[in-house]
Amino acid sequence: MSAVAGRPAGGRAASRAGAEPASPSRFPAPLERAGAAVLVVLAVGGWAITRTVPNYDSYYHLVWGRELLAGTTPSLQAYAAPTEHPLYLALGALLSLLGEGGDRALVLVCLLAHAALVFGAYRLGAAAFGRWPGLLGAAFVAASASFLLYAMRAYVDTPFLALVVWAGALEVERERKGGSYAAPATLLALAGLLRPEAWVLAGLYWLWALSPLPARRPRPAAIAGLTATVIVPPLLWCLVDLAATGDPLWSLHATSELADDLGREQGLGAVPGAFVSFIGATVRPPVAVLAVIGAWLGVRRLGWAAMRVPFALFGAGVATYVGTGILGLSILPRYLTVPAVALCVLAGYALAGFTTLPHGAVARRRWARASAAAAVLGAAVLALAAPSLRAITAELAFIRDSHAGLVATLDAPPVRAGMRCGPLTFPNYRLVPDSRWHLDAGRTAVSARSARRRATGVAVFPLTPKGLRRYGFADGASPTTNVPDPGFRPVYRNEWFAAYVACG
Repeated sequence: MSAVAGRPAGGRAASRAGAEPASPSRFPAPLERAGAAVLVVLAVGGWAITRTVPNYDSYYHLVWGRELLAGTTPSLQAYAAPTEHPLYLALGALLSLLGEGGDRALVLVCLLAHAALVFGAYRLGAAAFGRWPGLLGAAFVAASASFLLYAMRAYVDTPFLALVVWAGALEVERERKGGSYAAPATLLALAGLLRPEAWVLAGLYWLWALSPLPARRPRPAAIAGLTATVIVPPLLWCLVDLAATGDPLWSLHATSELADDLGREQGLGAVPGAFVSFIGATVRPPVAVLAVIGAWLGVRRLGWAAMRVPFALFGAGVATYVGTGILGLSILPRYLTVPAVALCVLAGYALAGFTTLPHGAVARRRWARASAAAAVLGAAVLALAAPSLRAITAELAFIRDSHAGLVATLDAPPVRAGMRCGPLTFPNYRLVPDSRWHLDAGRTAVSARSARRRATGVAVFPLTPKGLRRYGFADGASPTTNVPDPGFRPVYRNEWFAAYVACG
């Protein structure tokens, strides 16, 4: 039987480990429930206070979901449209039933998913290493400003990460206690409808279950179920693409072409440098260093088999990230979120793994002293991270206030009247889905001047320096798209935007 998490793998690893606990322990169930409740309260409170709105990709999924419910083909082929994610498309359709408030509901869903991610990181770390390493690993996930920002802006990555981390946690617990492969495999299948990285994890899980390594081999019916969880997500993804665009590989082709059009960082040569910078920005360099130490300690004390789930999460995430470079897709920080969570869990073991050793053991005392020193350094790093937290706060305020300015512009009577003369246009594509969602407008009613100039209609211009950088000059927009064309006259202005109208 392979070593289970928290139990010596035997041989040299066991002799070095001394008297390791028979199995890691979680906190008592009442404490866990209380912790989960606190996370939910914090998620709902943060949603109510910050009042943020979804990001560009998520707004498009709400628009597509509404189109789907209306019986029309989702406009996946719109100019600069993001990659569709089938399960997020279904969620967008469901939340569009709430009307315009569906965007805020999507943010709430993602903040609750963030709470599930943090709690899942604890369960994964506790199952693999023990309660205190699990708690610290979860704290590292919760302290990541990047993870929090993804949730506040309703990125698809947040529910995806929650599903993947819970799949890992349930797998470690399943191996220790025995049980069905169904729950981890099902969660990976759902994650595979949100991001294709889960396809790699599902494939690895399938190979593991059918290998001679597990103590309990799946029955034939379970093997069929596992095979389905590997095949069905990419098949459904291709079917959605085929039905909406006629191309079963539309998501792959469109993502690559969009990266070319927008001049985003691409290619295998960009992967190594981006990997270091993205990981450092997501989990901070001290956590990454602790994770390396935690990985070494885990292999040394527990054996390779006990580390397979954290290592699989890290390795599969990195492999997928490298694959994006090989395929010529955009190199984005979000593609390294799975390895980042694995690093947080390993860092938790590095800092609190001594608690799994017997009281009075020399190794426990030495490890505890080293962890105390690392904690002092970590506190200093947190102090240095304060400016980045202020930057996150400023970003959320900018998103909230600029969106309010956009809504005020779109609701202004002269703007609504001007839209009878032609489409609503922006310098680039970034505010198109937000406006389509608010106006319940079709694909041709709102567009970007970087794609096509219009002789009539409403032209909207950002006014603030940050707004101009983001909504004006960024991503392929010519400077001329920020200047009114002849024949357009000003009809509305607020702190954030100005609107001009031309009627033929």
